[in-house]
Amino acid sequence: MCQHQPPCPSADSPDREAAHLVAHFPEQGWSLLCNGVLLFEDTGELLPDGRIIAPHRPLVTGHVTTAA
Repeated sequence: MCQHQPPCPSADSPDREAAHLVAHFPEQGWSLLCNGVLLFEDTGELLPDGRIIAPHRPLVTGHVTTAA
C-alpha cells in the first residue's frame, strides 16, 4: 500500500504506528495509516488481516495533585 520512500513500516512491524496517516477522523476516534492499520483513539488497532491489537496506553506513574 505504501508509496513513500523510504517505505513506511508494514502492518506486521512492531513500529507499525509510525506509518503516515491516510485518513484522520478524530470525531469518530480513528485514523487509517498507509500500511492499512486502523488506529483507534484508545490506542487499540485493527490490522489489515483482521487481527486486533488491544489498547496499550502507557501506565501513568506520576503523582496526582489537587488544587487547594
